[in-house]
Amino acid sequence: MSGKTVPSTSDLLEDDPKNWNRWGPDDEVGCLNFLTSDEVLRGVRAVRQGKTFTLQVVIGHPQGDPIWPGRKAAQRVNVMDKGYYLAGKGPAAPGGLEFADDMMVLYLQGSTQYDALGHVWYDDKLYNGYDAKTTIGGMSRASVLPIAERGIVGRGVLVDIARHRGKPSLDAGETFTHVDLLAAAEAQKTTIEKHDILIVRTGWIGAFHDRERERRRGTRARFVEPGLTYSPELVAWFHEMEIPNLVTDTIGNEVTTDPESGVMLPLHNALMRNLGVTFTEIAELDPLAADCAADEQYTFLYAAAPLKIRGGSGSPVNPIVVK
Repeated sequence: MSGKTVPSTSDLLEDDPKNWNRWGPDDEVGCLNFLTSDEVLRGVRAVRQGKTFTLQVVIGHPQGDPIWPGRKAAQRVNVMDKGYYLAGKGPAAPGGLEFADDMMVLYLQGSTQYDALGHVWYDDKLYNGYDAKTTIGGMSRASVLPIAERGIVGRGVLVDIARHRGKPSLDAGETFTHVDLLAAAEAQKTTIEKHDILIVRTGWIGAFHDRERERRRGTRARFVEPGLTYSPELVAWFHEMEIPNLVTDTIGNEVTTDPESGVMLPLHNALMRNLGVTFTEIAELDPLAADCAADEQYTFLYAAAPLKIRGGSGSPVNPIVVK
C-alpha cells in the first residue's frame, strides 16, 4: 500500500449489501434472527457423542491475556480471604463461617467476547441506520444487551484453516478468503451450510503466550494479526449464506489492515455494521480443533450467552460446544 491513497470505508463498501430494516426499524440483533427454533433443532441434531468444550480463554493468565493494543489487562483483587481472618479483620459469623470474596476490573472486550452490533460504524450510522450519537454515555441502540437477552444457539461448524495449511498457527498478516474456507471445509469433508455459526481456527490465540515470550525478548514485530480479507465477493457470500455469527481465535476476526485497500478492519463494517453479523473474538479453539481432527466431526451444537450489560459495546462470554 506504500504510496497509494487509502479510500474511506464509505467508498470501499459503497456497493455492498445491507440488511438494514430487513427485520424492522427497531431490530438490534441482525443476522441472529436467522437462528429460528428450526435452526436450534438443526444444531441439536449435530450432537452425536455428548462431548463438551468451552471456548473462553482464561482471564488473568500468569503470562498475560490476549487483548487489543491500548486496552489494559483484567485486574482481579481479593477483598476478603483467610489473610483478613489471620489479621483479625475478617467479619465474625455465627457458627464460625469464613469466606473469600474478590472483584475484577476489565474491558468488556478484554477476553473472549461478543461485539455489540453498534460497536463500530462509519458515516455516523450504526447497524440498521441508528445514529452514532446513540453511543454517547452508553449505547442506547444496538448494544450487546439485546444479543445477550436473545442468546445464540445453532449449528456450529469449525473450519481449521491452520491445520489445512499444515501449520500450528497462521503467520502475522497471513490472509485467507471465503474461497479458502470452502477449500478447507472440503478437505475436512465438511459442508458449510446456510445459517451455520462459522468458527474459524487460525491457531493465533493458541500461540499467544509463545509470541509474548518473543515480544519480551524483543524479537516480535508490531501487532498484526492473520485473518479474513475484504472483498465484495466475500461479503456477498456471507450475505447469501446468511451467516449469523463469525467466531475466530484472533483478537480482530480479520487481518488488522486490509492489504489491498489499506483500510483498517473493513469487515467489521461490511459484515457487522452493514449485514448485522455478530462477531465473537479471542476464542480458544485448539482443544476443540484437535478433537475434531481426531474424530472427523466438525459440526456440533454451539451455544453462547453474553452477559446482559445495559448500554455495553460488548460482553465477555464462555461459549459451549456439544459434539
